[in-house]
Amino acid sequence: MRLQGKVVLVTGAARRVGRCIASALGERGARLALHYNKSRREALSLAADIKEGFGRDAEVFQADLADPRAAARLADAVGKRFGAIHALVNNASVYEVNRFGRTSQKDWDRHLDVNLRAPFFLCQAAAPWMREAGGGRIVNIGDWAGQRPYTDRIPYCVSKAGLIALTTALAKELAPDIQVNAILPGAVLLPDDYPPRKKAAVVAAAPLKRLGTPRDVAEAVVFLVENGDFITGAALPVDGGRLIA
Repeated sequence: MRLQGKVVLVTGAARRVGRCIASALGERGARLALHYNKSRREALSLAADIKEGFGRDAEVFQADLADPRAAARLADAVGKRFGAIHALVNNASVYEVNRFGRTSQKDWDRHLDVNLRAPFFLCQAAAPWMREAGGGRIVNIGDWAGQRPYTDRIPYCVSKAGLIALTTALAKELAPDIQVNAILPGAVLLPDDYPPRKKAAVVAAAPLKRLGTPRDVAEAVVFLVENGDFITGAALPVDGGRLIA
């Protein structure tokens, strides 16, 4: 699928990795639907950058994906605004520390609602638009920890493991018209307050001995949307080799 002129919905597009993904897609000629929850100023700034930098159509859409009805409303709003949806990148995510023994039901639900339930209902609502357009691509942004969980983030890791399973199930359900794949990032953008000693340990644990960048994830998304014509149901690690370490 050539991205030139295609409509792509990116969730969590305003900041961090999502912003880089959206910019890379705009650079390739996509028309962007930029979802945000609370980061309106950043989303509007991104839309302006895409319009001015690449001359592409870019609009912002607000939705709290923890609301069970929000995902379907978001997809329908994008489809009606642009007249089509050709690709969907499920990037929006909750990522919080939840220590075992202190995790509440609210903590659990918040991760599963945004990281797993919302992508399913977005896919379900976007699929008819994609089929009407002649086919489509879905890329779910998972995490290598969905296959090798780490401590203190059980709800997050379980939600990402579920997203990997959802990717496989949707790839079967939506074939042959719509291809569904996942990307499993490793350490590509650590929190701003991450201690230097822990950062050094993360680097040392990766076979490639360095951190990745948001651009690494963005380029993997572009590849799967534009060039992955014979790929579906895959979970592509972009993790510096952490999964094989």
